[in-house]
Amino acid sequence: MQIGVPHESRAGERLVAATPATVRRLRELGYDVVVEAGAGERAHFPTREYVEAGASVAEREAVWASDVVTAVNPPSHDEVELLRPGATLVAQLSPATHPERVTLLAERHVTAFALDAVPRISRAQALDVLSALSNVAGYRAVIEAADEFGGMFAGQVTAAGTTPPAKVFVIGAGVAGLAAIGTASSLGAQVRAFDVRPEVGEQIESMGAAFVQAAGATQEVSADGYARALTEDQEAATRRTYAVETAGADIVITTALVRGTAPTTITAEMVAAMRPGSVIVDLAASGGGNCELTVPGERVVSPGGVIILGYTDLPGRMPQHTSQLVGTNVVNLLTLMTPAKDGRLVVDLDDVVVRGMTVAKDGEVLWPPPPVQVSVAPPPPPPEEPAAAPGPSPAEAAAERERRTRRRTVLAALGAALAGLAIASSPPHVTGHFTVFALAVVVGFYVISAVTHALHTPLMAQTNAISGIILVGALLQIGSASWVVTAVAVVAATVASINVFGGFLVANRMIRMFRRDTPRESTGVTT
Repeated sequence: MQIGVPHESRAGERLVAATPATVRRLRELGYDVVVEAGAGERAHFPTREYVEAGASVAEREAVWASDVVTAVNPPSHDEVELLRPGATLVAQLSPATHPERVTLLAERHVTAFALDAVPRISRAQALDVLSALSNVAGYRAVIEAADEFGGMFAGQVTAAGTTPPAKVFVIGAGVAGLAAIGTASSLGAQVRAFDVRPEVGEQIESMGAAFVQAAGATQEVSADGYARALTEDQEAATRRTYAVETAGADIVITTALVRGTAPTTITAEMVAAMRPGSVIVDLAASGGGNCELTVPGERVVSPGGVIILGYTDLPGRMPQHTSQLVGTNVVNLLTLMTPAKDGRLVVDLDDVVVRGMTVAKDGEVLWPPPPVQVSVAPPPPPPEEPAAAPGPSPAEAAAERERRTRRRTVLAALGAALAGLAIASSPPHVTGHFTVFALAVVVGFYVISAVTHALHTPLMAQTNAISGIILVGALLQIGSASWVVTAVAVVAATVASINVFGGFLVANRMIRMFRRDTPRESTGVTT
């Protein structure tokens, strides 16, 4: 079968659905690939690189007449007419907001797969174009904000004085929000983030931001893994939080989208309360915008001097990497549907991933798909254990504890008495050695027990030094006139040598794991 990669017809689009690297992978699956001339030029992929990867070059009509056509954006009406009946289309189709497009494809008897309708399950993550685009958009949002902001993200300490770091507030901790949080944190900003899902608080904090919470604003997730719209009470609770946080922020990044529709999170009153020169980057501008003043695709300045960016092409502003990510998503989908790697597409509607992405097939509209259960099934109840035999009464248990305590006390007193007699009858120099030994045991016990397990490996260097002292002392005692002393010295030297050399080998191996010039294979660690 032949896969066609057309030139994106949307005005200003710089992305392409396949790169030379992904063309090679499609060829390995057994497909022939034809690319429209100049399809990757705006993403910095010359046509000659596609040819070197094994693709052929053709005109627009021939590409759209392929068995399988993959594109980034939905096809126009004219492009749908170029698809032959029975062909397969792989692209973003927005089936929930544009059902007429799905109907048109079904009438054309086109099998259509929506890259933006991937079920939210773990197995489908490698196909999720929305996640790939959101990741790039979150990163680029911070870059755009830094370009507009009149100060530096990181605080500076100079001879001329100090400057505070920028204060960034991120609404939403999905893929885009986490990418924005990580980027802003890496630039040195003070980042605060809010999400109506309390379970993402740990993820927010792991990215270096402070998690902002609002009582009564917990969002639910539908059966297919996408977020549900907030209730009126939840919206009121979140808006109170937004009002406080945006008033103190230099940069606000919003990411809230519910099935392609953007709820209002930043009102005009909130914008008026922000400082002049503050920046709002609305990543939900394609769905209408989270900010009331957002104009999709444009830069707007409020009467109070707040800059609102409603760009809808943020992923396209980094076309090289974004095209590679989208192309990889397409390859992963075709790999799933080409089990024999023979260049033949197999549409298995029993597969929940394939079914969830299939919006039209054999002249029939298949959208919306059946709900997919994304939550983890509860574990089965543990088997009932047989009833245990009745234990002792409380009085008997207390008596037994008292007997054990008395026994330990007597044994400890007896041991102390014997140790005292041994010390009293020993020569003076032995008494000094015993005192040092006892103190070393007590101090060593409390030092080691107080050290957390994470620091036991660095503590190995100190234990090596102690073992070295033991080794030196044992070597000095070898050759003593007493065979008992010589035997003990030999054993001590052997054990100390094992500890010293083994410790150095382990420490050296761990150090090599963190050296950039050491191959992973030589450390025994796999990635």
